[in-house]
Amino acid sequence: MSRPIPAADLAAELGARIPVIAAPMAGGPSTPELVLAAASAGGIGFLAGGYKTAEQLVEQIAHVRAETNRFGVNLFVPNPVPVDPSEYQSYRSALQSWAEQYGVELPEGPREDDDAWHDKLQLLVENPAPVVSFTFGLADQKAITSLQHVGSTVLQTVTNAEEAQQAEAAGVDGLIVQSSQAGGHSGTWTPQLPLKDTTTLPLVRQIRAATPLPFWAAGGIATAAIVQDVLSAGAEAAVVGTVLLRSQESGASATHQSALASSSFSETLMTTAFSGRPARALRNAFTEEFTASAPLGFPALHYLTGPLRKASAAGGDPHAVNLWAGTGYPEATAEPAAAILRRLAGE
Repeated sequence: MSRPIPAADLAAELGARIPVIAAPMAGGPSTPELVLAAASAGGIGFLAGGYKTAEQLVEQIAHVRAETNRFGVNLFVPNPVPVDPSEYQSYRSALQSWAEQYGVELPEGPREDDDAWHDKLQLLVENPAPVVSFTFGLADQKAITSLQHVGSTVLQTVTNAEEAQQAEAAGVDGLIVQSSQAGGHSGTWTPQLPLKDTTTLPLVRQIRAATPLPFWAAGGIATAAIVQDVLSAGAEAAVVGTVLLRSQESGASATHQSALASSSFSETLMTTAFSGRPARALRNAFTEEFTASAPLGFPALHYLTGPLRKASAAGGDPHAVNLWAGTGYPEATAEPAAAILRRLAGE
């Protein structure tokens, strides 16, 4: 057994022994058990605040805090993409045959909200987490400093050098650099614009040249060799998500986990079809039919397709569910999360 890669700088200051971080994966995959497994492996795990109420989030924080003081919480920064009402209705009509097939009712009109942003922010001021990360947009300086004043390390997800420099100017403590190889939603601050195709290593080098802030890298990282590569390129840690989706502690649906292991799915793509915001998923029947025609509109499309996705997952049918997956998905294995994380750290 080789010696694991030690944590450095920011991760080490937070108590990590290895530079491998369990990413926040909203919608169910990130469980308190997954976060605790990351801590037991010597890394850091993140609870996903997205799509939860403040009450649900505080329960998960309490669960984790009872066993470790090394964890993070991720929040969606409000950055809505309003949907055109006529495009919403056209898309809803296009989905009707699918809704009938799965026996569900689709929402009549678009629902817009801010994912309980203010309630969750206040929760984290009153119940500080060691680390808080933001995605989908740049939090304002008041939000950043309010968390720093109660002792939280604040990280901002960025997808290019310009975002990194703006985050630095806003006063964050560090960055999470996410390439378009990452599974699930892109953290882009401009989801209404075409998403630039990026790969993790070149992006890490670009960000390292653009800012002195410490940062962790995310996107398609699924082997120990790639972890070592991103560390050598300038990241202080590697953030992994898809490679943990089949772990024993994952909250991903059985349908999602089976698809990741199935030879029936052989590639990923970026799509807005499920949520109205760009996200990487396994190519399935739904993405084939709707990726080219789906309008932008987050969170309206997320709520529109929700009943369909839930019914598909519950029925064991992978073709109408959002099978979020990064480019490293073939490396996902069904074993304890701590074992996966230790292996990625070089043990």
